[in-house]
Amino acid sequence: MTAKEIRELSVVEIETKLRDTRAELLQLRLRKNTGQVEKPHLLRTLRKDIARLLTIQAAKLKAPAAATR
Repeated sequence: MTAKEIRELSVVEIETKLRDTRAELLQLRLRKNTGQVEKPHLLRTLRKDIARLLTIQAAKLKAPAAATR
């Protein structure tokens, strides 16, 4: 998921996407430990997606607070 796509989402949608991505990463880690991962590069991709989601979520939450000053 690109940063542009994430910026178009609302804060609630970002939280939902973040929860889903973390669950997917957990499942992938569990499969990795049992040796059943076909695409190990997805671990890195999911971690980066989570970082993007958190960064944009923080910016969106901070923006209204800065506007009220």
